[in-house]
Amino acid sequence: QVQLVESGGGLAQAGGSLRLSCAASGRTFSRYAMGWFRQAPGKEREFVAAISWSGGSSTSADAVKGRFTISRDNARNMFLQMSSLKPEDTAVYYCAARGETYYNSEAYYTDEGSFGFWGQGTQVTVSS
Repeated sequence: QVQLVESGGGLAQAGGSLRLSCAASGRTFSRYAMGWFRQAPGKEREFVAAISWSGGSSTSADAVKGRFTISRDNARNMFLQMSSLKPEDTAVYYCAARGETYYNSEAYYTDEGSFGFWGQGTQVTVSS
């Protein structure tokens, strides 16, 4: 079993910044493709950003493009740098991961169903 733990959420003002972290532990998959999703009150969970296990490929949703940056420092830790925050970014942010093979080093995934492991979520609240 793989455990994912998010941290770094909290309260920020519009225009401010926050940095989310996700640490994976447990079963030793050698490599994880990872992603961030978020769920605002009364809305469905939506894709935010994703990154390949190598870190060489990534993508983000149009709503956050140019403001949020996904990155990773090794095979098991991932970050989301959020800048120019808007009140509509308020949501619970979830980290997700899936085991990958060596040969899929540049693969990333934007749909929830591709991920088998999820964190418990961290609240991000942006005040206007």
